[in-house]
Amino acid sequence: MAVSLNYLLVKDAPPAVTITLNRPEQLNALSTGLMEELTAELERQAARPEVRAIVLKGAGRAFSAGHDLKEMLQGNLDDERAIFAVCNALMATVQSVPVPVIAAPHGIATAAGCQLVATCDLAIASDDCRFATSGVKYGLFCSTPGVAVGRNVSRKHALEMLLTGRFIDAATAERWGLINRAVPRERLDEEISALVTELSQLSRYALQIGKEGFYKQIESTQADAYTMMAEAISCNAVAPDGREGMAAFVEKRKPVWTS
Repeated sequence: MAVSLNYLLVKDAPPAVTITLNRPEQLNALSTGLMEELTAELERQAARPEVRAIVLKGAGRAFSAGHDLKEMLQGNLDDERAIFAVCNALMATVQSVPVPVIAAPHGIATAAGCQLVATCDLAIASDDCRFATSGVKYGLFCSTPGVAVGRNVSRKHALEMLLTGRFIDAATAERWGLINRAVPRERLDEEISALVTELSQLSRYALQIGKEGFYKQIESTQADAYTMMAEAISCNAVAPDGREGMAAFVEKRKPVWTS
């Protein structure tokens, strides 16, 4: 049973929590209120030790069509800056919470909706899903979505999306690296469930420090990244789950995690 918030539906079924964007009449446009509520809910759910993954979905016929343009049209420059500060905080939270965040898009994921998919740690899409950074067609270049998209796909593919605003299908999104894979719509929930089950069998601590370290090192020089990650894996090796995992491997048994 999902709990209805102002802009979200939250299904609590540990080891996963599914958060559904719930503005279907607006194609789940990312209003300031929705983004603030989603940021808070991500932080709240990820703090629960029994939660091993958070799944993001969209209600109705789309994942998300991006920012709420009606809201943006009403604002002055300071208002626009405030909207994008909220958006930046949301995207940062997706990558800073200690559990994997998995996007499960269907229908369309455009502009900031595409950005949200690209920002998530993992993404399995319905094969009917289409993706675009379409703002350029409306005189509003997808500058912030380009940050996330450009960190997922190659420069040429990112610029093709950003400069033309054209849609790409799920198969292309998979080939370009925007999503992990595309599956038939009727199998999407099954595939997400299987991924959550796989993740839930791993050490929560190891996943947490691995995710945190990955995002830190990827923005560093190679030398700094190796220094940073050598410290991370050293600390991991002497932590309880690190010790347990190595002992279980040597003793040829299943590990029993403390987290």
